[in-house]
Amino acid sequence: MMPKKKEASASPFVPEDEQPYPIPENWCWTRMNYIAQWGSGGTPSRKIPLYYQGTIPWMKTGELNDDYIFETEEHISDDAIAHSSAKLFPINTIVIAMYGATIGKVGILGIEATTNQACACGVASSAVYFKYLFYYACSEKDNFVKKGKGGAQPNISQEIIKAHEIPIPPLAEQQRIVDRIESLFAKLDEAKEKAQAVVDGFELRKSAILHKAFTGELTERWRKEHGVGLDSWAKVELIDILTEKPRNGYSPKPVNYITAYKSMTLSATTSGVFKDEYFKYIDETIPEDSYLWLKPGDILIQRANSLDKVGTSAIYTGREHGFIYPDLMMKLQVVKTVSPQFVAYSLKKDDTLAYFRANATGTAGNMPKINQKIVSSTPINLPTFDEQIEIVRILESLFAKMQQAKEAAEAVLAQIDTMKKAILARAFRGE
Repeated sequence: MMPKKKEASASPFVPEDEQPYPIPENWCWTRMNYIAQWGSGGTPSRKIPLYYQGTIPWMKTGELNDDYIFETEEHISDDAIAHSSAKLFPINTIVIAMYGATIGKVGILGIEATTNQACACGVASSAVYFKYLFYYACSEKDNFVKKGKGGAQPNISQEIIKAHEIPIPPLAEQQRIVDRIESLFAKLDEAKEKAQAVVDGFELRKSAILHKAFTGELTERWRKEHGVGLDSWAKVELIDILTEKPRNGYSPKPVNYITAYKSMTLSATTSGVFKDEYFKYIDETIPEDSYLWLKPGDILIQRANSLDKVGTSAIYTGREHGFIYPDLMMKLQVVKTVSPQFVAYSLKKDDTLAYFRANATGTAGNMPKINQKIVSSTPINLPTFDEQIEIVRILESLFAKMQQAKEAAEAVLAQIDTMKKAILARAFRGE
């Protein structure tokens, strides 16, 4: 039982000038040494494989997840405990990482388990609700990191943890604080799950919409309104709608000095979106009449890279005579009677990408690539020009809304951890 606050001269209390911030009058500042029994674990000898063939959970700091731990990657035997400094800690033990990149990470044992020596393990006393200690330790990660000593891989010790200040309210209030934290966290976790589902499902939804676009489903109503049938669509090969056969790019000399000339990087086609910053400076003067110069509406397709990147493409939207394109890309120029945006979207379909990758030559050691013949033979479902324009309009509208939803979801995900930190900060100030 903690001494009453009026006994402030007793050692468990933090002197007023060392208290991190004000707390309610019926709370007191103490140190973590006085509200939990602390210990650490150990690593049985790796030279004896039998030590790691037991059934006793053995946890490393990399497994700490700021939540309950119900399973561990490795298990050890009774002999391993007997011949090392590993110890068996009870359920509800609070675990804090003391070393390296995981410093300050926290976990709470949902099972009896042992740990390695990089874990500080605290068994809560009767003066503190173990979940209150857990959430407080989570809130103090940044402070533990600041107290870390060392170079690129800072460390804290059990002594630093034991001496760390902690505000202690009455037990009943500790329970209320934990209940409130968990209620708010549950709502945030629900929001996080929904936001993550939006982000994770973005590409799948995009693929589904593209499938509908190029099977005619997306413009079914438009065709009825305009008296056009699906039989107006023609099955052609890509070469049939290009001004000339696809042309490979050119890799300029290495940069020695910066000139006004720029070459696209693979980031444009890998991302599927052209951005002005996707370039590198080149040292060569490119003739004004060179086919390498890009103009708006040109389609760039990645002809060689890892298999998952082969065939990715983007439509060039930069200025004319602003960029050339490199050897690992291929340029497509569409005839005036076909929408380049329509073709660019068509090349992003799952079945088109599957066609490229099924026909790519080479291996992981010898870069997979697609040649001009393969690209020229790409099958295209081609509606009338007016329907192409309508498909592009619908796709751009839908994708813009989807992108907005994705960005909003990503913003929510970025904010949730900040919101949790704010909740914890207020919780341990009595707010």
